[in-house]
Amino acid sequence: MNAETGFSQEGFDAVSRALERLYPGQEGIFYRTVIPYALGGKDPLDGIEVWKSEHGVPHWHYVTYGFTELYEKESDISQESGYGFELTFRLKRGAEEQPPAWPVNLLQNLARYVFSTGNGFGPGHHMSCNGPIALDTDTKLTALGFRVDPELGELDTPNGHMRFLQAVALTGDEMEAMMCWDGQRFLEELERCIPLCLTDLKRVSQMGQAAFSEAWKAGVERDGSSVGVLYLDEVEAQLEDGCGYLRLGAGRAPLLARMLRARVGKGRDLCLYGRDSTVRFRSGVRPVLAWEDGILTVTLDEAAMEELCTVLPFHAGKYPLSAVPLSIVLIPTRITDAEGHVLEVIE
Repeated sequence: MNAETGFSQEGFDAVSRALERLYPGQEGIFYRTVIPYALGGKDPLDGIEVWKSEHGVPHWHYVTYGFTELYEKESDISQESGYGFELTFRLKRGAEEQPPAWPVNLLQNLARYVFSTGNGFGPGHHMSCNGPIALDTDTKLTALGFRVDPELGELDTPNGHMRFLQAVALTGDEMEAMMCWDGQRFLEELERCIPLCLTDLKRVSQMGQAAFSEAWKAGVERDGSSVGVLYLDEVEAQLEDGCGYLRLGAGRAPLLARMLRARVGKGRDLCLYGRDSTVRFRSGVRPVLAWEDGILTVTLDEAAMEELCTVLPFHAGKYPLSAVPLSIVLIPTRITDAEGHVLEVIE
């Protein structure tokens, strides 16, 4: 019970004590939200605390307060507190005396996504940031992966169980590589190269490092992909008189080819979601096209999948397949900035 307000803050105190145990004798820097979200404020989280860590490479350790139930228990799910997690972020520290503010904005933006959609994060999840994670920089880090924070782990609070999830900054090709493998194992491999998976805005992709790339290839071959859904803006599917038609953006076709091998090639389904169409790919003894509950279902045998994966990295154009009655139409993909200006056209 907070003596000043008269309200219970047992959930808040449980998170705070976990951080005090990790950083004994230190006082964190707490960035409190001025206007609560419930009263019309724009920031969903109650606040974000930052600690000066000397564990391994010196860095700033950001921790959120607000995804869990910090005060009274409100949900009917007794086993879990709120969304069941708080986010952490680790930024390599330079000569600055105060922690940079942009990770605070990044974490609040992630909270806006969660609070507006109801979609939480979990270990092995990934997310594109549609641009640099730090605005107005030329960093190559444009995506995030999520794992249990290796130092904070999980916690039982009076309001239920929760885990501390570390948001790990990734380059675009690292995120796509993570999608083609098991997400948690990808981040475990990344930590072999980057202790604690610290964010360094100056770093380059690890996919260009031979040892890391070989470990990734071996992992994909051994484990396949843990991602069963791929979201693309440009997807249009039709089936008429037994013949199928699938229209895709050329820019994401190579990723689809890799994921087909890592999912369908391992006997697992892969669902492709667009704004207006959904396509399900699955493995089978013979190729079949069928509508199932409004979804174009494409069953691929080994020959059909190999032909499809060979076609997908091609340029824009129409490619009828011989192993299955399906035509692939690849259209140019336009990469735009936040204002809608075309930055690149992939054909």
